[in-house]
Amino acid sequence: MKIPVFLSRPTPHLEAQVRFLDAFEAELRSRGFEPLTLGPGSTYDYDAPLVGIRRILTHCCGLVSVAFRRTHVDFATKYLGAEIGGLTEEPKKNVWFTSPYCQIEPAMAFQLGLPILVLREKGVLAEGMLETGVTGLYLPEFCLDGSAPFIASVECRRLLDQWGGYVQMVYKRQGDPPRLYD
Repeated sequence: MKIPVFLSRPTPHLEAQVRFLDAFEAELRSRGFEPLTLGPGSTYDYDAPLVGIRRILTHCCGLVSVAFRRTHVDFATKYLGAEIGGLTEEPKKNVWFTSPYCQIEPAMAFQLGLPILVLREKGVLAEGMLETGVTGLYLPEFCLDGSAPFIASVECRRLLDQWGGYVQMVYKRQGDPPRLYD
């Protein structure tokens, strides 16, 4: 039996993103995990999305989020019109955002105590759950430019080994009876 893990990701809009997801899901399956997600063609739930996400998460032993580029902004200003001391306007060029669910789903998994691994496509704004260190596990940035594939890298293998170990521990503990003593 494969260990269920939640795969958080926006709907891909590029062929390179589809290839990355296919390869990543294959890698997860080769490690004994069954990636589940919410949406058409997967584990679809007709309740409010957050209810469906929580329902799936409570049956999973971990979460991995792949924050693909989704929305591009040519120019943005952080702290526009800042009036508070110590804060100044910060102009940004060529900013990429991902789906808000790449923030929401990892935060929900964190509240359930599940192991979280977040992968961010190069250029996606590192804010909230996408900031390095927020979930406690290293947060890598990957490229889809056709150079050396991230999934085959030593970095990815080590991250999946570490995260996978935590997921397997959750799986084992979920099957253990409650202990009334230590």
